[in-house]
Formats: sequence, structure tokens, C-alpha cells
Amino acid sequence: METETQLATNPSPKRPDKKENKAKSPWATMIVQLIENKLSLIGLIIIICFLLLALLAPYLTPYSFAETNSSIRLLPPSGDHWFGTDDLGRDVFTRVAYGARISLLIGFFAVVGAMVVGTLLGLIAGFYGKWVDMLLSRVFDVMLAFPSILLAIAIVAILGPSLSNAMLAIAIINVPIFARLVRSKVISLKQEEFVMAARAQGMKNGRLLFHHILPNSMAPIIVQATLGFGVAIIEAAALGFLGMGASPPTPEWGKMLADSRGYIQNAYWSVLFPGLSIMLVVLGFNMIGDGLRDALDPKMKGK
Repeated sequence: METETQLATNPSPKRPDKKENKAKSPWATMIVQLIENKLSLIGLIIIICFLLLALLAPYLTPYSFAETNSSIRLLPPSGDHWFGTDDLGRDVFTRVAYGARISLLIGFFAVVGAMVVGTLLGLIAGFYGKWVDMLLSRVFDVMLAFPSILLAIAIVAILGPSLSNAMLAIAIINVPIFARLVRSKVISLKQEEFVMAARAQGMKNGRLLFHHILPNSMAPIIVQATLGFGVAIIEAAALGFLGMGASPPTPEWGKMLADSRGYIQNAYWSVLFPGLSIMLVVLGFNMIGDGLRDALDPKMKGK
């Protein structure tokens, strides 16, 4: 009787929901934290808007980015030309929209190239150490001793001015940044117990690098890659402004600024909108990078 009374007064506890017990993956947690961060969410919205602008450029404007018309040159913003026209009568909004394609492509390929090469070199330098580390580190130090834009100018001057060479130059000057970041992370990780245990079990160096060390080094790489997008776009704009990037009539934002700098007092819109586009894209990537850093850095999670 007592047992029946106890069961009646103390009903059996509910079975825990499987969904509640199922732990969220680190990537899902990162995405949730990224969205909850207001600044990173604003940055994500900015980048999505420019991606849509680049993808939908042919459908958003009836004009050609290369067609000139001297009868409508330097017109202010209006219903027909939202951002006005430039000194050759080309629609500025059309050129800004198509220029988003160029700038985002430069940022993507330059950062991906720098990330892949820099990560591989950083893994090798940090894991093997000794003379390999010393040699690669000195190369990185020499490259970082030069101002990045001057080194990019030198590379493009040697290879010849073109969009592809500008992209290559930007990738090269960013390799040491990723390499040194990965090197420092690998040096700390290879002393961890799970790496030493895997080594004691006879795991080969290649498998140890790509199955244990690299996955645990991805957080700072992702953050640096996101921040590197903004830097790459600024560097591409600088090369374009100096005439060492895309050739006319390709609508690259830096080249648009260079072509319109003589009309800044009479036709401010031809300079304002390309410059504003560069600023917003860089700001968006920096906001996302800061949000990723806060989400992936354990030291920042408690703050």
C-alpha cells in the first residue's frame, strides 16, 4: 500500500526528449551566435545585398556598363539614372552593380588562394620545425617587412597590369599572414595530449596533420579569411586606382574612382557611390569577422 501511495504522489519522471539531449554541433552553435550578434547580422545583410546586386545586375538596370553617350554625361541622380552618369555618359548604378562582381571575385579568389597556400606552409613550418621553420619564417618576415600595397605594385609591375595579375599579387601578399597564424597554432597544438597520443599509436605525419591538427586550427583561419576579404577588396581598389588592375571598360570600383577624381567638385556622385560601395563591403566583412571571432574564441564566449 505504501508503495502504491508513493507512486501516486510521486509520478514517474518524464523521459528526456532525444532532441533536448542531442548536443548542438559546433558549427550550428557558431551560426546561432553569429546571428544573435547584431553587428555581425548587419554585416551579413550588407554582404548579401551586394551579392544579390552582383548576381542580378543584368536584371536591375537596362543600361550597358560599357556603352557611352556624350549627350547625358555628368547627369545628377534621377529616376532614369539612380546614381547619375559619369564623364562618358555611362550609368553609374550599372557600373557599380557590375563592379560588385569584379570586387567580390577578386576578394574571393585572392583570399582562398592565400588561405590554401598560407595554411599549407604554416602547417609545414609549425609541425616540422628546425631548419624548415627557420627558412619559411625568414621568408615570411621578409615579405611582411614590405608595405603590402608596395609589394603588390611590384608584383603587378613585373607580371604586367591585368585583373588576373592583380588577383595573384593580392593573394601572394596575404600568404604570410595566414602562414604565421597557422604556424603559431600548430606549435601549440602539437604539444596537446591528443596529438601525442595519436603519434604514440604510430599515426603518420600526414594523417596527423590533416585529421587532428588542421581541423583544430580552422577557427582562426576562418576569422582571418573573413577579415581578409575586406583587406583584399581595398588592395584591389588601390591597384585599380593606380591603373594596375582591370582594364577599361571593365567597371572596377577603384578604377571608377580614378576616372572620376577630376569631377569630384562638379559631379560628386561619380565618386561617391563607388567609394561608398567599397566602404560598405569592407565594413560588412569586418562586422562578420568580429562576430565569428566572438563565436569561435572560447575566451570571448563568457563576455
